[in-house]
Amino acid sequence: MSVCRIMGTETEFGVIAPEKPEANPTVLSAQVVNTYDTMFRRELASTNTSTWEYDSESPLADARGFEMEESEADASQLTHRRHELTSEDIAAEALAESGMFAERLDWDAVTMNSILPNGARFYVDHAHPEYSSPEITSPMDAVLWDAAGDYIAAQTVETIARLAPQTGLPIVNLYKNNADSKGQSYGFHENYQIRRDVDFDSVITGLLPFFVSRQIITGAGRVGLGVNGERPGFQISQRADFFERTVGLETTIRRPIINTRDEPHADQHKYRRLHVIVGDANLSHYSTLLKFGTTSAVLGLIEAGAAPHIKLADPVAAIHTVSHDLDLEAELPLAGGGSTTALEIQHAYLAAARAWDKNPDQHTQRVFDLWEETLDALENDLFSLADRLDWVAKYFVLRQYVSKGVGWDDPKLAAIDLQYSDVRPGKGLYHKLVQLGRMRTLFTPEQIADAAAHPPEDTRAFLRGRLISTFPDQVVSANWDTLVVRTSGKDGVVRYPMQEPLHNTKVEVAEHLDQSRNASDLMRRLERAVADAQC
Repeated sequence: MSVCRIMGTETEFGVIAPEKPEANPTVLSAQVVNTYDTMFRRELASTNTSTWEYDSESPLADARGFEMEESEADASQLTHRRHELTSEDIAAEALAESGMFAERLDWDAVTMNSILPNGARFYVDHAHPEYSSPEITSPMDAVLWDAAGDYIAAQTVETIARLAPQTGLPIVNLYKNNADSKGQSYGFHENYQIRRDVDFDSVITGLLPFFVSRQIITGAGRVGLGVNGERPGFQISQRADFFERTVGLETTIRRPIINTRDEPHADQHKYRRLHVIVGDANLSHYSTLLKFGTTSAVLGLIEAGAAPHIKLADPVAAIHTVSHDLDLEAELPLAGGGSTTALEIQHAYLAAARAWDKNPDQHTQRVFDLWEETLDALENDLFSLADRLDWVAKYFVLRQYVSKGVGWDDPKLAAIDLQYSDVRPGKGLYHKLVQLGRMRTLFTPEQIADAAAHPPEDTRAFLRGRLISTFPDQVVSANWDTLVVRTSGKDGVVRYPMQEPLHNTKVEVAEHLDQSRNASDLMRRLERAVADAQC
């Protein structure tokens, strides 16, 4: 067993125009996405707009063996359809006249989806700008390319503010959080490739108690209890109160702890993509490392049939209870009688993982050791983790105000909560804690900036990202498993499938990239290489 597998992140950023709070959030999101798209395309001397390839998406396929009818689906589930702004929205914001996107002649050329040189996707997801990281293979890489998305968000906000006097567009702020003050939640999603032959019922039973308890490590912390934050207090997770059932296909309504979307973005006969919606958006490198490392380890246990047998009486009630239990002592009723705690559940999974893998690789050993160290500290010295876990860091800061008589219902605390997630290094509280040496990191700013510009080298994201940076004007469209490029032939385009995430890596394609005159030449070389390998 290893914690290494194909993984990825999806971050929906909270978006607001502080001086224009009534601004349409979808228009603001389009402004954000197009600003960054324009930034990197100017560096590449490209005026092209590549589109997202929707043909292979199937968001209504359910891992339980059926497909939801479109007529029964909420509009937010129809991610295989293009999301377009109305002409009224566009005109109202005067984006086309701003001058910021001068090289684009009309809004048909402005993108709602940007495919980035680091292999990621940056796009408008309804009312939020969303960064979907490139495919990576280890928890440490998950941390790095997730942090790259935060860097991209911060760079975009800074550019919008700098150019605002010229463009007349509103200044936009982005927040890496999960809840606004109006009862709405937006997600941070994780993706893990798992084997298709693993029975999905075992995935559900193996993950439910783990996800209910995992928030004590991965929570981002939130001021206010309840969906609307209507009760004063502080809780561990920003997302927990928004979950209403155990299993389901939806992501924005009737939220389930286990999401059943069956959209592998790979060979569907061999793989599933587990789409996890139950986690918080973390800024802490350590919380993110633990999130991906422990979850991948538990998936390894499930694939091996070695996961602990723990069945909670009411997982939905339990996930709310754990989030509200700052002492980490709440007893969670078990289905067969008796009870357990979140800490005990996490210790059980860690013990099972260590028992199953007695000779772990370096990635796995690092996760096991950090997992154990963190659980021990949660049990014995909570605030020793204020330099590593988001919720503990935020709780530590807020308690200092409460100790001086500020109530948990004071708007000042809600403002500090929001400030923690501000993506701007000069404004965000998380970033200030890092600068003061009060928050540990795993990567330097230089490493993160490099990951924002370059793709991972050991997955198909390498080809996607390098294609954008090498032949930007020849890429018609792309998605996770398909590339479409222009050709001078009669057909006009050539499609290149990428069904195996661990193929089309730097080792496999770098030489072909260096030798190709254009994108279609590259596709021909790669197709010949595949054919030769099959002979």
